[in-house]
Amino acid sequence: MLLLLLLCVSVVAASALAAPAPGTSGKGRGAARERPDAPNVVLVVSDSFDGRLTFYPGSQVVKLPFINFMKAHGTSFLNAYTNSPICCPSRAAMWSGLFTHLTESWNNFKGLDPNYTTWMDIMEKHGYKTQKFGKLDYTSGHHSISNRVEAWTRDVPFLLRQEGRPMVNLIPNKTKGRVMERDWETTDTAVNWLRKEAVNHTQPFVLYLGLNLPHPYPSPSSGENFGSSTFHTSLYWLKKVSYDAIKIPNWSPLSEMHPIDYYSSYTKNCTGKFTEREIKNIRAFYYSMCAETDAMLGEIILALRQLDLLEKTIVIYTSDHGELAMEHRQFYKMSMYEASAHVPLLIMGPGIEANLQVSDVVSLVDIYPTMLDIAGIPLPQNLSGYSLLPLSSEMFENKYKLKNLHPPWILSEFHGCNVNASTYMLRTNQWKYIAYSDGASVSPQLFDISSDPDELTNIATKFPKITYSLDQKLRSIINYPKVSASVHQYNKEQFIKWKQSVGQNYSNVIANLRWHQDWLKEPRKYESAIDQWLKTHTPAKTGLAQW
Repeated sequence: MLLLLLLCVSVVAASALAAPAPGTSGKGRGAARERPDAPNVVLVVSDSFDGRLTFYPGSQVVKLPFINFMKAHGTSFLNAYTNSPICCPSRAAMWSGLFTHLTESWNNFKGLDPNYTTWMDIMEKHGYKTQKFGKLDYTSGHHSISNRVEAWTRDVPFLLRQEGRPMVNLIPNKTKGRVMERDWETTDTAVNWLRKEAVNHTQPFVLYLGLNLPHPYPSPSSGENFGSSTFHTSLYWLKKVSYDAIKIPNWSPLSEMHPIDYYSSYTKNCTGKFTEREIKNIRAFYYSMCAETDAMLGEIILALRQLDLLEKTIVIYTSDHGELAMEHRQFYKMSMYEASAHVPLLIMGPGIEANLQVSDVVSLVDIYPTMLDIAGIPLPQNLSGYSLLPLSSEMFENKYKLKNLHPPWILSEFHGCNVNASTYMLRTNQWKYIAYSDGASVSPQLFDISSDPDELTNIATKFPKITYSLDQKLRSIINYPKVSASVHQYNKEQFIKWKQSVGQNYSNVIANLRWHQDWLKEPRKYESAIDQWLKTHTPAKTGLAQW
C-alpha cells in the first residue's frame, strides 16, 4: 500500500515541477503577488536528526522512504548546519533569521522575545493563512533548574557529571508503530487541519509542524537510571535498521582528547567503558527513531497528495541540530562535530529542481529569507541568512546571478551547558575551524572535512597559515572574544540572582541537582570553587549591537 501511495505521489510531484516557480508571477524579486497564485508552504522541523542520514552512506543504515522521496523530487542540501547545536538557540536563529550572538539566545531558557516578529508573522501580514503545531521552542526550550545552573557555572574549574549514562529501551512489539504518541497526535492534528481547513482556503497557507523525535526520551526522575537519557523504540522500527551497516565510531584516548571534548564527555557521563554492543545498540535505536520521524513526515506528504495540494505546495524538511549517538565519546548535541551540527535540509515543490544535490554550505538562518522569498515578500536588510531559492533552481540561479548569492561559509556558535567555553565554528566547503572562548586560552581545532570526514585529526598546528586565515575571517564576522566575555558575565549575573532567590536553602539545593552523586562526596570543595569563581574580576558588560 505504501509503495502504491508513493508511486501516486511521484506522478503528482513530477507534474509539480512544471508548475510556475515561486516569485515568477510578481514584478521581480520580492514583489507582492496575487495570493491565489502563491504556493502553499509546509515546514516540518524535527529534533536531533543527523543530516548525514539524508545522503549516502548514512542513508544505507536505515530506511527513510519519505526523505528519499523528497530527495528524488526536490533539492537536497548536503552541507546544511545548525547555527547553534541546542534546541532553543537553534530555533531562535531559524525563526528570526539572525545569528545567535544577535538574538542573544545563549541557552535553552533564553530565546526570542515572545512578541518577536518571525517570518510566519510577516507571511500572515502578506495574506498567508498560518498555522503551527508541535514543538516550537524559540522563546524557551525544555530545561530544568539543574540545566540552568550547569550552564551558568560551566566556567567554574570543576568536573561534575551532569547527565546519566545513556541507555536504550525496546518495546518488544513488531506491530507497535506509534511509539512517540505525542508526536503522532501532533501529526494527526496537522493532517486534520490540512483536510478540514487548508483545503478550503482561497488564500495560500503556511503550515509548521514541530516534532520531538528523534530526540532521546526524557531522563527518569528517580530510580537506578536517574538522569539518563533513553533511546526508545519498538521492534517495528528496529527492523528498518541495517544492523550490520552501523559504524562503530573511533574514539581518541581520553588522554588525547581536546580539553573541551573531555569536559563534554565527562559531564555527559561517557568517559567510562562502553562495550561495542552498547554503542551499536544506542546507534541502532537512534536510527529507528529517525525512521519513525520519517513516517510522520510521510503522513504530511501523503495528506497533501490526497487533497490535491502537493503540486501547489513547497515542502521543507529540516531539524534544529543532530545527535552524536556516541561519536566522539558523546551523545546529545552541544558540539560542532558533524553528527551534532550537520542537519537535514530538503525542499520540494513547484519551481524547485528535482533530484538536485547542492554542496554549498548553508544554515538554518537561511530559512527566514527563503520563506519570504517563496511568498514574494521583500527581504529585510538586516538578516544573517540568504534565500535558498537561487541554489534550488536553475531559474533562480540565472535570475539572481551576481547578486544575493550565499557566502561560501556558515557560522555556528554555542554558549550553553555541557561545554565549558563559548564555541564558534566557521565552516567552508573544505574546512571546519572551531575557536573557543577568547581565542587564546583554549587551543582551536581545524579539520579537513574532505579528507577527514570523521574529524579525528586536528590539524590546526600543522597548517598555521590556514588556521590564522580562518580565524581572521571568523573575527570579521563576529568579535567572538567580546561575545564570550559578555556570555561569561551574563552567566555570573544569572547565577547570583538564582542564588539570592533560594536564600538559606542554597547549599542544600545546589548539592541536590543532577550532579548530586559527585557533589555530595566533597560539597565544600565545589561550593568553594563557585565562591572563588564569583569573586574573580569580570569585564563590565557591554552591548552587542555593534556585533
